[in-house]
Amino acid sequence: MPRILYLVHNLADPAVGRRVAMFRQGGAEVEIAGFRRGDAPASLLPLDTVVKLGTTHDGRMLQRLGAAVTAAWRAPNWAKSLRRPDVIVARNLEMLGVAQRLMRLWEVPPTLVYECLDIHRLMLRQDPIGRAMRALEQRFMRNVELVITSSPAFVRDYFDIHGAPPIQLVENKVFAPGISEFGSNPALVDQPSVLRVGWFGALRCKASLTALDGLTRHLAGRVEVTLAGRPALTEFADFHGTVEQSPHLEFWGPFRYPDDLAGLYSAVHFVWAIDFFEQGLNSNWLLPNRLYEGCLNGAIPIALSGTETARFIERLGIGVVIPDISQDTLMALFSGMTAERVRQLATDVAAQDRALFLCEPRECFELVDRLSSRQQTKPELEVAA
Repeated sequence: MPRILYLVHNLADPAVGRRVAMFRQGGAEVEIAGFRRGDAPASLLPLDTVVKLGTTHDGRMLQRLGAAVTAAWRAPNWAKSLRRPDVIVARNLEMLGVAQRLMRLWEVPPTLVYECLDIHRLMLRQDPIGRAMRALEQRFMRNVELVITSSPAFVRDYFDIHGAPPIQLVENKVFAPGISEFGSNPALVDQPSVLRVGWFGALRCKASLTALDGLTRHLAGRVEVTLAGRPALTEFADFHGTVEQSPHLEFWGPFRYPDDLAGLYSAVHFVWAIDFFEQGLNSNWLLPNRLYEGCLNGAIPIALSGTETARFIERLGIGVVIPDISQDTLMALFSGMTAERVRQLATDVAAQDRALFLCEPRECFELVDRLSSRQQTKPELEVAA
């Protein structure tokens, strides 16, 4: 049974808990070390060994880097509570730096894996700061044997350009072992008098909030928007105030993953899969969790033209792709959305193979097997066909 040490920048991130569960589902023993976010609840990771390295703060990259340097310097002390791992998986660049220090602590170093699911805007700057960050990443990747990423666009538009070790694509599919109930689109049973849009998960795009608020006000109750998850309050002037003052926006707060997914998405017709948080860069490349969650539970995805999300749903022949989120575009989309069209769009989503959106147990075993193998070869990237 391979032993994995997972280094993470945010112990409270729900995605961290899901990845730990995937490793364990795949047959690995897992220990974890990482930081907690100052504004986040305490982590509830199902592990005996969780080493807390300190506290970091959302939106403060320099503070996070400083904390990582301190953790790396002190590694010989806090690593004493850990058994030697077969594999170290470092989630994000700062944790890859911590991993470099740990690699020197064992006579036979573990396999080092770099998990990079977002490309931070600093990495994409075309100035000395950006070049320095990319040079640092390249230096840290010299002894990395595998990179885990979640979208073909990250490979095509970043790693293939700047160079990387072999890459394993692990999509943000829903991880829900033993799940037996799935949601369905309400348009399949009733003709909608009100069109409902769901925006769930990591809420960090102020442009989307503004656009959806404006749309619902203009259509005066014809469209309603439900929000749920964890808003990045640093990205909004007043997230809660905007929602409270809007007659057709409703915020349901955090939700339980995966328990609440079927209920959330069954309450809406569409899933908002658009994000301008890092417009033209990371936001264009990622395949968000809500895309897989929504499609698995019958919601019709709305994507922005030119993004990897749009390419994904266009390959499958589902959803709606729009050129922008201007009021004119959104008004035209929803004003012309007949009950018959909504039903057909919902039918197209429901007809898809659930394996496109749901992580199966074999994928966990294959991932752990790949991580624990030192004979790395670059595979063909799997994309929806």
